[in-house]
Amino acid sequence: MTASIFIIVFVFLFGVFSVSAQDSLEKDTIDTSSGPLEITFIGHGSLMMKFKGKIIHIDPVTKETDYTKLPKADLILITHEHYDHLDQKAIDILKTNSTQIVISKSCADKVSGGLVMGNGDVKQLMDIKIEAVPAYNLVHKRENGMPFHTKGQGNGYVLTFGDKRVYIAGDTENTPEMKALKNIDYAFLPMNLPFTMTPEMVADAAKAFKPKVLYPYHYGETDTSKLISLLKDTPDIEIRIRKMK
Repeated sequence: MTASIFIIVFVFLFGVFSVSAQDSLEKDTIDTSSGPLEITFIGHGSLMMKFKGKIIHIDPVTKETDYTKLPKADLILITHEHYDHLDQKAIDILKTNSTQIVISKSCADKVSGGLVMGNGDVKQLMDIKIEAVPAYNLVHKRENGMPFHTKGQGNGYVLTFGDKRVYIAGDTENTPEMKALKNIDYAFLPMNLPFTMTPEMVADAAKAFKPKVLYPYHYGETDTSKLISLLKDTPDIEIRIRKMK
C-alpha cells in the first residue's frame, strides 16, 4: 500500500513539474487577422509558435529545454547546420509522421525528409507563407578568412500569419537583403559576437527595414541595454527583451 501511494504521489508531482516546465517559459501573444499567434521564447535561437491550432518549432535544440514536455511539431524550421540550431535529437523528439520540416541548403545532407528552401524561395505551408531570406556574414570571419556563415547556405525566414509578418533572421549580419525587407511587424535579430551582429549592426538593420517590434535573440552575453540606447531616438520601433541568450 505504501509503495502504491508513493507511486501515485510521484506521478502527480512529476505531472505538475511537466506542466510548470512549459509554463515557466516566457510567451507573447500577437493578434492577427486570422487569430492569435502565440510565441514561446525557449532560448538562444529556439522558438515555438502556435497558430490556428498548429505548432511551429524553430531551430529546436535540446540543451535549451526538455522538448519531451513541449507539444509535437506540425512544422519545424531549421535556419542552418550549426549544432546550436540543428539538433537531430530535438527533431526526432518533436516530429510525427505528418510533421513538415523546412531546411536550408546547408542542412540538405543532414536532415532526411526535409524540404530544402534556397535563398529567395517562397512556400505556402499550413496557411503560412514562408519566405527564405539570405543569412550570412559580411564582416566576421574565422581565422582562415572564411565567414562564420557563408552566403547561400543558411536562411532566415519571413513567416506571414494573417496580416502579420514575422522575420526570424537566423545567424547573419546586417546584409543588404535584410535591410531591404518591407512590412515586417516582428523581427528576431541575432546579436552574439563574433558569429552574428554587434548592437550597432542590429540598430543599423532595424533603422533600415523598420520592424514595428524588435526582439534581439541569440544574444549570449551581449548587453541588450546598448541596443536600447542606440534606438532610443527611434520611437516607431518597440524593443522587447526576452530570455534568449
